[in-house]
Amino acid sequence: MFRRIMYRLTSVMLVLCSITCQSYGISTSAGSAIVIEQDSGRVIYEQNADEERLIASITKIMTAVVAIEYGELETVYTVTKDDMAEGSSMYLQPGDQLTLEELLYGLLLVSGNDAALAVAHCVSKDIDRFVLLMNKTAQKLGMSSTSFANPNGLDADGHYSSARDMARLAAYALNNPVFVRIASTESAVIGGRQMTNHNKLLSICEGCIGVKTGYTKAAGRTLVSAVRRNGMTLVCVTLKDSDDWADHISLYEYAFSSLRMQTLAYAGEKLASVTVVNGTKRTVMLAAVDDISYPVFGNEHLTMKIEVPVSVAAPVMSGQVVGTAYVCLEGQEVASIDLIAISSVPENTSPGGDNLLFKLFHKSEG
Repeated sequence: MFRRIMYRLTSVMLVLCSITCQSYGISTSAGSAIVIEQDSGRVIYEQNADEERLIASITKIMTAVVAIEYGELETVYTVTKDDMAEGSSMYLQPGDQLTLEELLYGLLLVSGNDAALAVAHCVSKDIDRFVLLMNKTAQKLGMSSTSFANPNGLDADGHYSSARDMARLAAYALNNPVFVRIASTESAVIGGRQMTNHNKLLSICEGCIGVKTGYTKAAGRTLVSAVRRNGMTLVCVTLKDSDDWADHISLYEYAFSSLRMQTLAYAGEKLASVTVVNGTKRTVMLAAVDDISYPVFGNEHLTMKIEVPVSVAAPVMSGQVVGTAYVCLEGQEVASIDLIAISSVPENTSPGGDNLLFKLFHKSEG
C-alpha cells in the first residue's frame, strides 16, 4: 500500500540541501548523481541530476514494475527464439517454461536481457505494447526526462533517463513488496539455474535492499540502490560512474550521519475536532491517516499547521477525510496529510433534533 502522505519540495529546501552537502565536501565520480529519502522525495544530494543520459540495465526497474502491475506472477511462459538477446543473460533457451515471477528473478538478479524480452512477451505479447506501458508509467510518475525504447536497456535512439527520474522510479518501486522481495535477494536457484545478484551493495552495505546495476560501453556503469536505516529509506542513483560502489557507500554514510526522521504525529493520533451539524453527536474527532514524518538535518525545525472546516454536515463516516495537516520546514510547506474522522456520526432524524441548529447555521452562512 502506498503512503497517502503528499510532499511538496520547495526551492528553499533545495538550497538548504545544497549548502549542507557543500559544507560536508561530498563529491562523486559520476556524471550524474542524486540521493533522496524515499517517502518524502526530499533531495539530500544532487549532481547534474536532470541531465538526460543512457541508463543501461537500470531500465529493468521499470520493466519489473510494469510486469508486476500488469501481469500475473504465476503465469507460465514458454520461451521462444524472439526472446534471445545479446549481452547479459539468464541463459534461456527456446522451449523453456518459466513463470513470470521466475523471469523477474532472472531480470533483477543477473540482469538477463533475454529475461527482459520474455517478461515483455509474457505480459503484453508484443515488445512495442510493453514499451508503451513503460512510457505510460513513466509519465504517470512525472518522469519528464525519460523515454524508453526497449525493456532491457540496450543502447537505442529514444532510450534515456536522468538520475532524478530514476530515483523517483525506484522510490515508487520500493512501495511494492514483490519488487523489494526479488530485488533484495542475494542469490536464488530458478529453473535449475543458480543466480547471484549483481548488486554487491547487498552484501557490503548495511541495510541495502536493492535495487539494480547496469552497464553498456556507451552508458558506462549505472547503479540504483536503496538502504534502510534508522527508520528511513534512502535511494541513491549514479550514472556513468567508474567508482559507483564506493560512491554509493560514501553518499549513504554522509546522508545517514546528517539526517534524521522527525515525527510530528503518529497514525491514528487525535489532532483536531470539528462540529457536526444535524448529527447524533455535536463533534467528531479527527486523526492523522498516517504518521506525519519528514527527514531533517540537525539544525532544521519542523512545525505543523492544521486546517479543518468550521463544521461538517451529518452523516459523517468513519475514515472520511475532513481536514488536512501541513508540515512546514523553516516556515515553508513541504508536506500534507489527510485528517480523517475516527468515528461515524449518523444524521439526527428525530423530530426537532439538531434541525434548529442546522437551520440557524445555514441562515448565518447566508
